[in-house]
Amino acid sequence: MLDVNEETITKAVTDAIDRTPDDRTRRIMQSLVTHLHAFVRDIEPSDAEWFAAIDFLTRTGQMCSDVRQEFILLSDTLGVTTLVDAINHRYPSGATVNSVLGPFYYEGRPSLPNGSDISGKAEGVPLIFKGSVRDTQGNPVADAAVDVWHSDAEGHYDMMLPGFGEDETAMRASLRTGADGQFWFRSVMPASYPIPDDGPVGAMMRATHRSNMRPGHVHVMIDAPGSQKLTTMVFVAGDPFVEADPVFGVKRELIQDFHLNEGGVLPDGTHSDETHMAVEYVFTVAPAATAAA
Repeated sequence: MLDVNEETITKAVTDAIDRTPDDRTRRIMQSLVTHLHAFVRDIEPSDAEWFAAIDFLTRTGQMCSDVRQEFILLSDTLGVTTLVDAINHRYPSGATVNSVLGPFYYEGRPSLPNGSDISGKAEGVPLIFKGSVRDTQGNPVADAAVDVWHSDAEGHYDMMLPGFGEDETAMRASLRTGADGQFWFRSVMPASYPIPDDGPVGAMMRATHRSNMRPGHVHVMIDAPGSQKLTTMVFVAGDPFVEADPVFGVKRELIQDFHLNEGGVLPDGTHSDETHMAVEYVFTVAPAATAAA
């Protein structure tokens, strides 16, 4: 401990941590030290580079507030959020893949019947979204709670729109599947939008020549009886940013064609003359018994 050097410092620190009484805490801390020291040995930072790294983390913390979490944004853009999500949602083959929750989900969404227009004050190209919830055997899942939320045609979520009060919502709702496992709603087409780039994470993205634009998508969270909760998204095929999502939320199977319809039959069997975009997606939920330990 008194004569540590470049070769012995890692063992000295992990030995000191070895007295940690909680097994999980000890394992986490020893792994952290081992990998952090390996990283430092790999890049051999100069003193100036190391102080720049400390300054980056300091400014990241200073950027955080009640409405901004720069550390989560850092986790997102480094792929850590997606990795943690994948580890904790190892679904069986055939189940719809999970994706990141994102910062715009909140509990205050209205419970509405199927077929409702959830657009609120938002303007844009009309959208008809139809979903089906199935189990891994292909059976329809009735009475599943389905939360949906998305941006408007300018890439804004409801809480970002001027004039919206705390009790108002738009482009978000809680629905229920019917006996056939289906749900549907009306809204407006979502658009691609930038993640915040006015802080340290934005500077990192520019330094690495990465786009800060997320592709257009609709968030869907499904809580079905006897199944794992599914948190995922449906991405707009053809969006110019779908191949380079800065938070790594896009999965190939979640990219879907949104078709232009000149009117036609709606999911409830009624007819509409309104020109609109339409999309259908089948969500397959994993049985609860397969939940990660």
